[in-house]
Amino acid sequence: MSCDTQYVIPNTRYGLRTHAQSNPNHHARPRLLGDGKLEMQLRPVPRPTQPDDVLVQIEACGICGTDLNILATPPAHKATPGIIIGHEGVGIVVDRGPAVKNLAIGDRVVIANRLTCGKCDYCRRGLDNQCTDYQTIGTTIDGAFAPYLMAPARALWQIDPSVPRDDAALFEPLACAVGSVKRAPFQPGDNVAIIGAGPMGLLFAQLYRTLGAGKIILIDVAPYRLEFALEMGMDAAIDASAVDVAAEVKRLTGLGADIVVDAVGNQFNQAIKLARRGGQVILFGIRPHDNPPVNQYTITRYDLTVHGTFVGLHPFAQTIQLLEARRLQPSALVTHRLPLTELAKGVELMRTQQAMKVLIEMDIR
Repeated sequence: MSCDTQYVIPNTRYGLRTHAQSNPNHHARPRLLGDGKLEMQLRPVPRPTQPDDVLVQIEACGICGTDLNILATPPAHKATPGIIIGHEGVGIVVDRGPAVKNLAIGDRVVIANRLTCGKCDYCRRGLDNQCTDYQTIGTTIDGAFAPYLMAPARALWQIDPSVPRDDAALFEPLACAVGSVKRAPFQPGDNVAIIGAGPMGLLFAQLYRTLGAGKIILIDVAPYRLEFALEMGMDAAIDASAVDVAAEVKRLTGLGADIVVDAVGNQFNQAIKLARRGGQVILFGIRPHDNPPVNQYTITRYDLTVHGTFVGLHPFAQTIQLLEARRLQPSALVTHRLPLTELAKGVELMRTQQAMKVLIEMDIR
């Protein structure tokens, strides 16, 4: 086989086709074709072209709900056709541009995938999570479902090699939870209800447990997720299709939850029913096409505080410290580890709720 020879293996789900090759300077990576389809293509190993470029050899990358939405038909989240998706990655710096001073070759890094402009009105006000001219690794520019990622230095955070790979890979979703949790006043012993027992809901649960919450209650309709929450040691897991959730939360807590998290994105009215009077509601999940009516009376009459939280403001240093201190292990959510060529299988496992969290492992041998 010559260095440029390729062959194609069809995969019917998502139209994934795999190119194998023997050129060590080229590696296969899944390019987004659109309409839920991927194609494994040969590309050369990138080299820094900008002064602040950093080349990262990826160890592993988690499949995110955003990736599921990108690969839905029709897509539920927009992404640039032709790019490599994936953003929950960890890897090793193997090359860098001349302007990079904060990272050295051999450093282990994780990805903060949202690249804000620093110039728009919101960035200048310190609200960079509301940047109006941003790029996103894995959505608008090439991401981490590949053996190598090229990213600007500002997107990368150094993390100690002692942090297990699977924990480090989940830095980005954990950072989103960290940024959201700090928006709502919390006291040790507060009871927390979380609507949605998927990966993000369980990251919130882990975080609140680490902070010293009283009872942590998960609400979902999927038996797999509810059982998983109980196996993780959460206090209660309520099947919303089987019981009066508000009555059950009140029975468990006495008054209702001190803090309620909607990790789904369309459960606002349920959330405000679960909160005690004077309680806090965090709206985290995003469902842009769902617009449930809002019961403003309940919010006003019972003195509720509602927090809309989007990715968080500057949560990254805190998240690194949590992981390095080993205060929580997000890897407890990882149920499957698959090679890059089985990315489509991992997506299907998560979409059909046969997996909680899937990590894609890179092998560049």
